[in-house]
Amino acid sequence: MDYVLTEGVQPKSVYMFAKKHKMTEADFYSQFGSFDALEQNIWTDFAKTTIKEIEGQDVWTGYSAREKALSFFYSFFELLKGSRSFAVYTVKHLPKGLATPRVFGGLKEVFANFSSGILNSGLESGELSDRKFFSKRYKDALWLQFGFVLNFWINDNSAGFEKTDEAIEKGLNVTFDLFQRSPIDNLFEYGKFLVKNGGLKETMGFSDL
Repeated sequence: MDYVLTEGVQPKSVYMFAKKHKMTEADFYSQFGSFDALEQNIWTDFAKTTIKEIEGQDVWTGYSAREKALSFFYSFFELLKGSRSFAVYTVKHLPKGLATPRVFGGLKEVFANFSSGILNSGLESGELSDRKFFSKRYKDALWLQFGFVLNFWINDNSAGFEKTDEAIEKGLNVTFDLFQRSPIDNLFEYGKFLVKNGGLKETMGFSDL
């Protein structure tokens, strides 16, 4: 992290990096296959550290799925403040495109597992609406929300990044509102009931009266 922030680029070779830090290439390769893998591991550790911290809190088991998601987001970006320069370096060097950058591959996997856990508990408790096909995409919606907040935070110049906190609160609350039961769900269920019981044709024919 110090090297890329000082030099602005990754080391030219593992050999030169290892020599500078008085270790062998074998020492480096015993842990990481490349500098890209090392950088990916750093981001993965950010997520793992956050989850370990929030799940260790006494209040964790009493949280709803929404509160658990909010806790993760707030805690992750609080942790990231200590490595903001590195985070900015990573994001500014990301390749263009819609696919998840390789450097976030491990982070996304950890995030997906965490999200699936809290969302499943929310579905089981009835906090979240179990919609056919769509329920499986809830975790993807949270990942998109995470990507949005990360980019928002990178460009946030407010004191203490208070605008990012506001973006987290508003964004996640809207997202979880969509996950929960709404009048649209009642409309769909009513439509299925009419189709199943032959009431739809009768209802459509009512307009002829």
